[in-house]
Amino acid sequence: MAENQRIFGTDGVRGVANADLTPELAFRVGRAAAVVLAHEVGAGRPIVVGRDTRISGPMLEAALVAGICSAGRDVLLLGVLPTPAVALITRLSGAAAGAMISASHNPIADNGIKLFGADGFKLSDALEAEIESDIAADSGPRPTGLDVGGVEAAPELQNRYLEHLVDHGSPLTGLEIVVDGAFGAAYRMGPEALRRLGAVVHPINCEADGARINVLCGATHLEPLIGEVRRRPGSLGVAFDGDADRALFVDEEGHAVNGDQVLAMLASQMAREGALPRATVVATVMSNVGLERALDGLGLRLERTAVGDRYVLERMQAGGHPLGGEQSGHIIDLRRNSTGDGPMTAVSVFSLMARSGGRLTDLAACVKTYPQVLVNVRTHRKDLLEHAEVRRRIVAVESALGTEGRVLVRPSGTEPLLRVMVEGPDRGAVVRMAEEIASAIRTAGDGEL
Repeated sequence: MAENQRIFGTDGVRGVANADLTPELAFRVGRAAAVVLAHEVGAGRPIVVGRDTRISGPMLEAALVAGICSAGRDVLLLGVLPTPAVALITRLSGAAAGAMISASHNPIADNGIKLFGADGFKLSDALEAEIESDIAADSGPRPTGLDVGGVEAAPELQNRYLEHLVDHGSPLTGLEIVVDGAFGAAYRMGPEALRRLGAVVHPINCEADGARINVLCGATHLEPLIGEVRRRPGSLGVAFDGDADRALFVDEEGHAVNGDQVLAMLASQMAREGALPRATVVATVMSNVGLERALDGLGLRLERTAVGDRYVLERMQAGGHPLGGEQSGHIIDLRRNSTGDGPMTAVSVFSLMARSGGRLTDLAACVKTYPQVLVNVRTHRKDLLEHAEVRRRIVAVESALGTEGRVLVRPSGTEPLLRVMVEGPDRGAVVRMAEEIASAIRTAGDGEL
């Protein structure tokens, strides 16, 4: 790694496994993290490590753990479990830190490393920068003999997260729920938590199959879940992504329910309970204007951040706001966990339904969603956003929409993409406008695209 090169992105370290994210890099990340964390917490506290089902997971787990042990820190192996479970277990078990090996909703070939501090929150920018500096210097200790870190399998710690989910739920007797586990980290815990609360659960794509994780299923592809719910009249659905830090839903009529609608539902409940002391919900610039108007009708305010759960969380912590999230289903409820938590979101939404006696269809109707179109343009060139013709096209679309819509063009934080989002009252118009901007970007790429 070149000096001063950034390896942490908006959500940990991520890349194509064994190409960008190599075992060698995973070793160095583990070693440097253990060294840096030695300044933060006592040396006797272990680091807990979990992973999703990806084929590259065991390879990177072995390398990461070796790096941690080489710095003299012990490791507890949690096995396959959701990212939010790692965050919670880190805090409840008194661990020095937690590490999750996952690329979340990304394709099979990708993988990543997410790090959590002893408090269960993702590491600060300052700590990530310190870890990067240590990777470059590799000046940490090399203990020998009895001082080398040890490794212990601790899958029983998974029960702490499962119990946490059940403890915060209401009886779900009478609900019939289809659960799409995306062949990922929640393949077992997602269905099991809902069963323990009394729901009749129909699992789909709930196998530990890393060769199919996120493939045409889960929160990134709701079609299988929609189809299964429609085949079971009266049922509901929830879909997780690969590491289960997000959840999306399907209502009784077979319609998708997104993160904006979930935020509005939960915000309404929390406001009634006096659990939103500053009457504010935090979301990103991607959230639909319909969410903003729904919250306004409840006497609540929406604060927007840049795209990425870390920015949402930072604003939540800075402002003392317990609820925030993303349209993609990444919901953070600081009363329940320190990070986005798909299974807990499912428990919260279905429990709200059960207590109210209402239908998910009706609860989600609180948000009147404006048509929103997202077009991805594959490119590594972020500078295309400043190209004169691209800027001209963006300005023209903004002018045409006026106050009735929004335009957002931004680079992805996790993939080599430029994302074009256009929102407005007429779907046909926003589809055309989004494609006009995307076409301008492709043309500006001068053959690269």
